[in-house]
Amino acid sequence: MNIAEIAKMAGVSSAAVSRYFNQGYVSEEKREAIRKVIEETGYRPSVQAQMLRTKKTKMIGVIVPKLASEPISRVVEGILSVLNESGYQMLLAVTQNDPHKEVEYLKTFDRKQVDGVIFSATVFWKEHERALKAMKVPVIIVGQQLSGYCCVYHDDYHSIYDMTSRFLKSGRKNVVYLSAVHEDRAVGLERCRGFLDALRDAGVENAEGNFLISPFSEMGSYEKTADLLKKDGKIDGLICATDRMAAGAVKCLRERGIVVPDQVQVAGHGDSLLARILQPPLLTVHYFYEKCGAMACEMLMNRIEGKDTEIKEIKLGYEIVDHSF
Repeated sequence: MNIAEIAKMAGVSSAAVSRYFNQGYVSEEKREAIRKVIEETGYRPSVQAQMLRTKKTKMIGVIVPKLASEPISRVVEGILSVLNESGYQMLLAVTQNDPHKEVEYLKTFDRKQVDGVIFSATVFWKEHERALKAMKVPVIIVGQQLSGYCCVYHDDYHSIYDMTSRFLKSGRKNVVYLSAVHEDRAVGLERCRGFLDALRDAGVENAEGNFLISPFSEMGSYEKTADLLKKDGKIDGLICATDRMAAGAVKCLRERGIVVPDQVQVAGHGDSLLARILQPPLLTVHYFYEKCGAMACEMLMNRIEGKDTEIKEIKLGYEIVDHSF
């Protein structure tokens, strides 16, 4: 079957059928007639023919560091919420936090001629910047801010600044932060900077001694918390870069007979399911991950369709939530 035969069976013009397949305007009556014929005949348009005609693959590439991450899965859900309404499909690449694989996938997607790429990275190296600069298709970065590129990211600095201020105003005197590596600008550097500025603005001396780097895992934060308690038993507040790290810290505290939150208040970031099911639930920061993914996808669609070529950086807000109430 071809478009002309579909048009004849539906009682519409070939142009109407072509617009239908290319998301153009078709009246509701004609659209329903065409849809009914397609459903009855099982017709599927040739992808190769569409590519030759429109110069578009109707595919976008999405590069993420890992799948076992609630924030990443929520970003992907946001992307899909837009793609499912746009006629595009997604090619998902998982890099396992390997920067070389990230660069490799950027180059692969560019060669395979997807129409655009959404890139979720944790650390940017010179190799990333060279690969991004060479891209012929539009790229939107999510979760990190990178000058000169379209990106949608979160206000990591003010989220932890406000969280730290909340701890201090509640009477906590010795607050410590378990930070991610500072090569990760958002989760590492910006959150640590917000934490230290909040301490300094509150008059805390030697604020730099109140944070330490921890692995992105429950066991890693468990061990760091144990080390911290050996050095300073007076800690009464612990803020962690992620909810998973906070869960590891809570486990360590409880095993040593320390009551959470009465003796030590613990907070995380991400507002994950884990933060809600812990007893008592974690104080945490809610970031709008689904919105981040959706906005990045909408931005990419606009650039693919030539509606917007301006470089835009969008910083999303946050909410501090306490699920114990």
